[in-house]
Amino acid sequence: MSYTALNPRRISPHLGAEIRDIDITRPLSNSQVEELRRALGEFGVLFFREQRFDHDSQKRFGRYFGELDIHPNTPGPDGHPEILPIHADANSKVVAGERWHSDVSCHQEPPLGSVLHLHVTPPLGGDTLFASNYAAYEALSPRLKTYLEGLTALHAGERNYRRRNALNGIDDRGKVFPRAIHPVVIRHPISGRKALYVNRLFTYRINEVSEEESDAILGHLYAHIEKPDWQVRFQWQPQSVAFWDNRAVQHLAIWDYFPHVRRGSRVTIKGEALQTA
Repeated sequence: MSYTALNPRRISPHLGAEIRDIDITRPLSNSQVEELRRALGEFGVLFFREQRFDHDSQKRFGRYFGELDIHPNTPGPDGHPEILPIHADANSKVVAGERWHSDVSCHQEPPLGSVLHLHVTPPLGGDTLFASNYAAYEALSPRLKTYLEGLTALHAGERNYRRRNALNGIDDRGKVFPRAIHPVVIRHPISGRKALYVNRLFTYRINEVSEEESDAILGHLYAHIEKPDWQVRFQWQPQSVAFWDNRAVQHLAIWDYFPHVRRGSRVTIKGEALQTA
């Protein structure tokens, strides 16, 4: 793809690009927004440095790409329900994103993307890993691709959110968390490429096979997706931003910086029903 309003710099063979010479905290032109949308579909995750978001400018940027979601377990601060606070320190018992996942894949219409801004980072560590769902699918054998394309999987928030709430001392009795059924292999709505769409955090089981077969297939796919061959590792600095496509990539936040502080905020952009391959 060619770009005129942006200058994306690819940072790995399979995914990830750094976008320089653009201030995404300010209003953007139509051409900038359209090229950012295309770049997101092409690279899966976009990285920006020195972006001093406040809540309003972060929400404005997210809304260029769609309506903002309110997190099903953690609504934001007063006046900003769309903001998901990200915070870890010496008192934390659990951190956001500590297992490989695609954000809130338990929604019936899972998120298009997420925009994470960190303004406090630890002196060392706290990186985020991203893995390409495209590349993982494309590396499968032809027979396995054919088999998987007829399958669907249940995604549910129950297990993850109740565990987090219990560790944080939050009483969530009576709360109902979302659940949805999605294709195991999807066709990406922007790029048109096929991608795997299962993850450790939210996927419970494959519907068309026995529980034993489901566990074996999902275990293989998780390990396959998480291979370093199609990953990129982002080293955060204060005022950095990562904008990722939840259909094209999965991510993992590394908690190797205890007891230091890592703090920021995320907005999540609503998506659409996923299409089978």
